[in-house]
Amino acid sequence: MATVAIVGMGAMGSVYAGLMQDAGHQVHGVCTWPDHVAAVRRDGLRVRGVSGDRTVRLTSVSTDTQDVPVVDLVVIATKALDVEAAAASVRHLVGARTVVQSIQNGLGSPERIAAILGSERLAVGVVGGFGASCPEPGTVHHNGMEVVRFGSYAELSAEDLEGGAEIWRSSGFQVRTFEDVDQMVWEKFVMNVTFSGTTCLTGLTIGEVMQHAEAWSVAEGCAREAIAVAQAKGVTLDVDDPIAHIRALGSTIPDARPSMLLDALAQRPGEVDAINGAVVTEGRKHGVPTPVNETVSDLIRARERTYVEHGASTG
Repeated sequence: MATVAIVGMGAMGSVYAGLMQDAGHQVHGVCTWPDHVAAVRRDGLRVRGVSGDRTVRLTSVSTDTQDVPVVDLVVIATKALDVEAAAASVRHLVGARTVVQSIQNGLGSPERIAAILGSERLAVGVVGGFGASCPEPGTVHHNGMEVVRFGSYAELSAEDLEGGAEIWRSSGFQVRTFEDVDQMVWEKFVMNVTFSGTTCLTGLTIGEVMQHAEAWSVAEGCAREAIAVAQAKGVTLDVDDPIAHIRALGSTIPDARPSMLLDALAQRPGEVDAINGAVVTEGRKHGVPTPVNETVSDLIRARERTYVEHGASTG
């Protein structure tokens, strides 16, 4: 069995940690939410949803990596906003054969991690279709369990890429490895772009966005712009009809609320710059107009500013 550090044990990271520990791996969870850490230490980590209902005791759980040893696998599962801090915190966990997996929504995180840890041991991960949330400290729920995808960021060997992937497979996850990392990332990214901004602004679930004509019009507009940018970049999307593909995936988790919506409900900064905002940034580089994503991004930033600035001023 393997030793694993899950750095960023929010909703998704808790699913990873719980299922890996339940499969017999030694999992060290790192989470900056003190109430969650305290509840997991006291009562164990409960993971419920389509994978079943289980409560597991992690090998360790803490708010930092100080006491975590060198491990076989480091999973950086923080929000995009926090990847530099996470990467800096795991330097002492990475040995000669450790695989580091970057799993974030949107674009740009692997590059920022590689700048700190180097690219030799780094894999890029894409996870979708889980619809995970933390209804209370110590408990995580997930609505689905789609395929997990990994590719080498640069120099990581195929053997080591597969070795890291096998830890997930042995824990009940369906895993595929890719040579074309851009394709892997963008096929998930287009899905994020479709639903993240629209659910965040409307408060609707993924299924409700697809049911409401007005909301779907905006969501589809976001998707089509992202698809156009991918085409301009020369990225292959290996689906016959991307919009139909997005709707099919969305229909598997209709009750899910993407993390950007959950962040807004909790009045904390979200990942708009890495998702809808990244479409705008990449569109400008390649001469592709992205007015829908630009409007969605501006509205989300404007609303975030009201509670972020208020929180800063009131302490």
